[in-house]
Amino acid sequence: MKFEAHELEGLEIEFQALENVMDGLGFTHVWDYERVTFDYKIVDQVRDDVYYFRVQGYAIEGEIPQPHSIVKIMKTFLGKHYYPHGVEYDNEEFPKHIVEKCKKKIAGVQKQLAEEVN
Repeated sequence: MKFEAHELEGLEIEFQALENVMDGLGFTHVWDYERVTFDYKIVDQVRDDVYYFRVQGYAIEGEIPQPHSIVKIMKTFLGKHYYPHGVEYDNEEFPKHIVEKCKKKIAGVQKQLAEEVN
């Protein structure tokens, strides 16, 4: 599931600031010099399902993980994990409370990034 129409998409920010905010909000990340993916794991204990809220970005200046490289944030996704196959983003009905939690995370990220930049 893609989250549309939010201010995160297209935002350009230094990697160090983005990393600080995302780590502080409970995200983990992986990178490969050009791209970075921040994941937030959500466990639905009622249904015993695992979801990943994912924020991706790519370097437009410098290389990741250099602190002053500039990263442009792309669309955010929600996916359901299927062991051992991986995360499925499409053809899923996501529980309302999981979607709402992701929307709150987006709002938290936006707020924290605004504070970090100013």
